[in-house]
Order: sequence, then structure tokens, then C-alpha cells
Amino acid sequence: MDETILYEASEGIARITLNRPEARNALSDQMIGELLAAFDRAGADEAVRVIVLTGAGDRAFCAGADLGGLGATQAAGGSVADPDAIRASAPYRLFTAFPKLGKPIIARLAGHAVAGGLGLAAACDLVIAADDVTLGTPEVNVGLWPMMIMAIINRNVPPKQAFKLYYTGQKISAAEGREIGLVTEVVPRAELDARVDDLARTIAAKSPIGLRKGREAFFAIEGRPLEDQVEHLLGELVELAATEDAKEGITAFLERRTPDFKGR
Repeated sequence: MDETILYEASEGIARITLNRPEARNALSDQMIGELLAAFDRAGADEAVRVIVLTGAGDRAFCAGADLGGLGATQAAGGSVADPDAIRASAPYRLFTAFPKLGKPIIARLAGHAVAGGLGLAAACDLVIAADDVTLGTPEVNVGLWPMMIMAIINRNVPPKQAFKLYYTGQKISAAEGREIGLVTEVVPRAELDARVDDLARTIAAKSPIGLRKGREAFFAIEGRPLEDQVEHLLGELVELAATEDAKEGITAFLERRTPDFKGR
């Protein structure tokens, strides 16, 4: 069986590629399984400090679920009364994996991101898109609704803009996506790789433990009262300040040199 995910790691950056260009990188059960395995591999590799997620070819980043092979999605939809079946489904495991990655993840959009593909991109911490890319949630056009990815998109987009996406099913430009919060940066297509590489290297040079603990704290305080957030973050700050990396960072700052972070 052909690999649906390509994995390459060098210089602290893991590059994970959705590899079904003939199917516009649509998400099959096999692809989701291999993608989760790639996430685990990147997470376990101490040399990897940043993850870049992209799609093969320039036609599509990801076209969402493979409508010809919706085994996991159909199984989950047919097991509403069985929470265990839903939690075991491929879509559930995929979209709940992102907060647990432990490392920053950048989506590189050289092609269109629609339906579940848009959810996949929006689940990443940063999204860098070529200026001719389009985004959308066309599920309503076939009598469906972007149920799974709504949990992701609603965390990035104001309600009025989200409903416009959901109700119309119309595509928007990458620039519009940036305006409403779905995209971090839009660059000319010819500059996409250089910008993604530059951003990934910049992040990879930071303290791994600082990035991990900060990212974990970001997700941990979501939806909690302000007092709980401040209490949690203060505790995390005390722990982080005691790490070797924090001490090295402060020392390097005072000595006006580049810090040598070890991830401890």
C-alpha cells in the first residue's frame, strides 16, 4: 500500500506531507492513521523542535474527507449513542491530537484548503498561505455541515464570519482568511517556501522546553475563569523559570550572546 504521508526531519524541523495529490490530498482512514504516527514520531524525536505540515503538489493542501472512503466518519456518525466508538474514530483522534503535540506546528498552504482540510490547517498553530490559495467549508452544498471542524474554526473566527462560511459554502481568498483569523500570513507563491523555512528556523532556535510548556499552558487555560488562568499561569511560570534553558537564556541576554538551549 502506498504511503499517504511523507516524513522528513533535518535541522530541528520535521516536514510532514499529505501525499495523495491525485485525490487532492483528501483524508482517508489510512492517511489519518499515518499522519497520527508521523505526529508521534516528531513528538518523540528530541532533535525536532518544529513541525511543518503541507500537502503534495500545488493543487490542494487538503480537500477534506475522502467521500469515497468515509469509513471512520460514517462509523462515528452511526454510533452517536456510543462515546467510545466516537473517541476511537479517526477524525476524533486527528483533531484532538493537535493540542497534545508538544511542539509548534506550521501549516504550509501551497494549495486550496477546504472542508476538513481547512480544519486541519486551522488546527495548526500558524498558517502561511500562498496568495492564490482559497479556503472554504462547502459541506452545506451537499447537504452536510462542517461538524468536526467547527470546533476548530470557531476558536479562530468571529461568529458572524464563521456562519457566513458555513451557510454559503463559498470559498474565500487567503487574504480574506487572514482578515478573519484563519491564516497567519499570506505571501506571494514564489516566496512561500522561503517564508515557511525562515519562520520554522526562527522558532526552532528557541528553547524547546519553553515552547512546550508555553504551548501546553495556552491550551490548558482555554475557557477557564480569569482567576484560574492567572493562578495556573503563575505556577507554570515558576516552574519554567527554574529550568536550565531559562537560566541560560537570561545569562546569555546579560552577556549579550546567543543562548545555547538544551531543552532542559
